[in-house]
Amino acid sequence: MTAPSNPDADPPAPPHMTVWRSGRLDGDTKTRKSRRTIALPSRCIEVLRAQRARMDRQRVHAGARWHDHDLVFASESGTGLDAANVRRGFRRVLTAAGIDAAEWTPRELRHSFVSLLSDSGMTVDQIARLVGHAGGSSVTELVYRKQIRPVIDDGATAMNDLFPEEQR
Repeated sequence: MTAPSNPDADPPAPPHMTVWRSGRLDGDTKTRKSRRTIALPSRCIEVLRAQRARMDRQRVHAGARWHDHDLVFASESGTGLDAANVRRGFRRVLTAAGIDAAEWTPRELRHSFVSLLSDSGMTVDQIARLVGHAGGSSVTELVYRKQIRPVIDDGATAMNDLFPEEQR
């Protein structure tokens, strides 16, 4: 669930998303420790607003067939998406982007998120908290984080800073 910002709150609350439950056929997959509320980046807010506008147009187009559940991502009739709907839409987007859809699943987005944050310099503990690995960072590090850069350059960069080249 997404929530608008509340600049008058104490402390002020940015636009955010609550990750408190994840319903599956066999029940909720969230534990007390994995529940979290995360702030949304500006780019995400822009995309969600555009998606909401598309859904508003879809609602008008569907007319009486529309079942309003106040969802940002819904079927053509306004009902919730099941796993097959999500996979089908995901493959459609990948194909349109020129990516081999057979090589990707929506789950890969989680791996990409973790890897990109890691590559940007965020610590594994911070990333683990974001993705709900409340029991520690080992799953985040061993399962989800993939090395993006082919060469680990931290040591060389630090040494170059410590011992700069002589000016010629």
